[in-house]
Amino acid sequence: MEEFLSSCRRAVKEDLDQAGSGVHVVLGNEACDVDSMVCALTYAYFLSKTVHSEMLVLPLLNIRQSDLVLRSDNVFLLRQVALSPDLLLFRDQLDLKALHRAGRLRLTLVDHNVLPSSDSDLEGAVVQVIDHHLLERQPSPSCPVTVEMVGSCTTLVTECIIQKAPEILDQQIAQLLYAAVVLDCVNMAPAAGKVTPKDSEVAAELESRFPALPPRGALFQMLQNAKFDVSGLNTEQMLLKDMKAVSGSLNVAISVLYITLQDFLQGAELEAELSDFCLKFGYDLLLLMTISFTESKEPIRELAVYSHSATCRKQVSLYLEQASNPALNLCPISSPHPHITAYQQGNTLASRKKLLPIVKDFLKERDRDGCLGDSRLGDMEEEEEDDSRVPPTPMNSLVEGCPLDDGLPHISAQALEEKFSSMTSDL
Repeated sequence: MEEFLSSCRRAVKEDLDQAGSGVHVVLGNEACDVDSMVCALTYAYFLSKTVHSEMLVLPLLNIRQSDLVLRSDNVFLLRQVALSPDLLLFRDQLDLKALHRAGRLRLTLVDHNVLPSSDSDLEGAVVQVIDHHLLERQPSPSCPVTVEMVGSCTTLVTECIIQKAPEILDQQIAQLLYAAVVLDCVNMAPAAGKVTPKDSEVAAELESRFPALPPRGALFQMLQNAKFDVSGLNTEQMLLKDMKAVSGSLNVAISVLYITLQDFLQGAELEAELSDFCLKFGYDLLLLMTISFTESKEPIRELAVYSHSATCRKQVSLYLEQASNPALNLCPISSPHPHITAYQQGNTLASRKKLLPIVKDFLKERDRDGCLGDSRLGDMEEEEEDDSRVPPTPMNSLVEGCPLDDGLPHISAQALEEKFSSMTSDL
């Protein structure tokens, strides 16, 4: 794998500007979690070993190089398998759109099956899809699609390698594959609702072929500990670490924070930092979901709403308080910051995956009713915010719920911890 990645780096640095040769890029999703990263690396390696073509194959991580530090579990896994991050290629190191305009780009999508709107002009380059999310792509005879609702997309990549080129597997590659499957499937625990029979079969096959793989439970716990490690991150990095955005008349970011809300709110300069974040990235509103655990391993979820616009903040807060599908069971708690509304969330099963549809419905209703207009232009905002000297702010799976949220009669405390610490990329 090191030799392959080194050759990819050299090719991008030295030869890619030369016209003529095609480039086949294996692209993970914008979350770039462990599953997405491992799929991109290992499937590109598989193609390089099995497709007899002069076309250069490159694995591409769909984040900026500077953002890798936010994926602490990715960094941990790379260190564990002795792969230097310096060998990897990142989105800001390769101009996909220029390659496509030159007619030189072929794209294989892994761990997602549709391109985001910002990449819609690359659609004509997509030649293959491997994913485990709900299929949103329109069928096309020119683009084979493998979509199966397994727990980990890496399961599908591993299955392909074992069936077509098992000889390319070694301890390092097997450990990458195994780690992604175990992490995405929450240590293969049935109670967490992520694992499928195919995931279990693939994990067992890797264990059989490579008995020196780390013990499953220990590997999962190490990756989980790394995922929740936010030490050394500043406020901006903590917000970006696990963030998804939705937009309508408002641009809303929803960040999962792996500390208690009380600890997060302690910073004296927090409001200024949140304001700077909104200005930098163009958000009108921030929703902050925290996940932590008691000493007895019971989950604690808290929620905060931030905006310098009192109208926006009050509107979305009321909507969330009244939500019924699912009910969040929000209980207001004190906040030391005037522009942050804070809650304890009684429904600890309501992850960000459950919150996103509520926020989307709020934006649809707001857009349809038009009762507030544009929060960045309305005079009502300025009148209501007369105590603020800051003008209204202008305008990329990972704690998610599982398919069995509504069907499990009982979940143990341990299973709940595993459930809430699982990251899927919407996935």
